Formats: sequence, structure tokens, C-alpha cells
Amino acid sequence: MNRSYVGAVAGIAELASFYADPPEGVRANMIFSADGAAAFGGRAAPLSCPADQQLLKILRGFADVVLVGAGTARAENYGPVQLIDRAGRTAPPPIAVITRTGELPARLLSNPDQPPILVTCAQAAARHDLRTDGRRQVLVAGEDSVDVTRAVGLLRAHDMHHILCEGGPTELDKLVEADAVAEICVALAPKLAASQPVAST
Repeated sequence: MNRSYVGAVAGIAELASFYADPPEGVRANMIFSADGAAAFGGRAAPLSCPADQQLLKILRGFADVVLVGAGTARAENYGPVQLIDRAGRTAPPPIAVITRTGELPARLLSNPDQPPILVTCAQAAARHDLRTDGRRQVLVAGEDSVDVTRAVGLLRAHDMHHILCEGGPTELDKLVEADAVAEICVALAPKLAASQPVAST
């Protein structure tokens, strides 16, 4: 999908209307500083403003699942999805975390009605004894490392066709390299961040 818009909008409701028809597959949502950094102090949140946070929740409302790397999930202290407007949904989408260790923020496991999905590889699942239980679901995508193409296929096989990827940059790079991104939503923050570290999975 190739869409671009130039101009001002009246408010968040009008802005949201441009995103109301999500593509099948992966829609990536990223924010960058004016000098191209995806994080400030190891986190993306300091780059965003209240409108960015509102848009993030709106985009989540159009998704069947939110996909994120474990490093980003830990750095941003992810928890279960909370929506401003469910957009006709009966429940918020789950968080799917790409991980090689299974280490998740405690907040992600705080709501038994919204268990996270661990997306890992067979080697890591065996080494760290990662298996589906009441607190999480586990999807194995690859043998020695997570195959993002396989991961997307597994999510879609579980009826999660609209996938919102929220990073981090490493996961986005892999998805782009695999030609698995259908649409990318980019916010440009009017801030300078200089060189920043990238969180690991």
C-alpha cells in the first residue's frame, strides 16, 4: 500500500480517519527524531507528544495484534493494550513479543484476560523452557533465530491479519528486509537525539 498525505488536519478524529482502513499484514508505526534516532535515553516515549500517544492508541484499535521486540517492550514497560475507542472491537488486541529469552515486563502478565504472545525460536524455547501456559501463549517461528516472515504467517494463521508493529528498529529492519511491511506510519519529532543505543531482544 502506498499512500501519502500533505496538509493540516482539524484534529485527532480527522487524523484517525486516514488510518481507519488497515492493510492486510504488517502496518509499522515508528517515531524518529529530526536527526533520525528512534529513541532518546533508550526509549521512544520521550520523542512523542500527546497527539502521538493518542494516535498510537487509535492505531492499536484497528489492529488484531500489536507486535514488538522484547527490548522495546522492556524499555517502554509495556502492559496490556488499553484503547481510547474500541472501534467496534469486543476486546483489545494482544501484545506479541519477539524474544529469545522470554523476559517480559511484569505489567504484560498483569491481566489474565489479556495474556501476551511470545514469538520465539525452537532453540530459545527449549533453552528457557518457554511454553504456553495460562499467562502466555508461545509461537515458535524458526529454529536458531526468529524468522519474522514465519512469525507474521503464524499470527495470520491465528486470525490476526492486521498486525501493528511498534518496533524496535531491529525488528523493523528485519521485517523490511523480508518485504513483510505493507504500510509504515512515521512521526517526525522536532527534537535532536544524537547517537542512541538499540535495545536487545
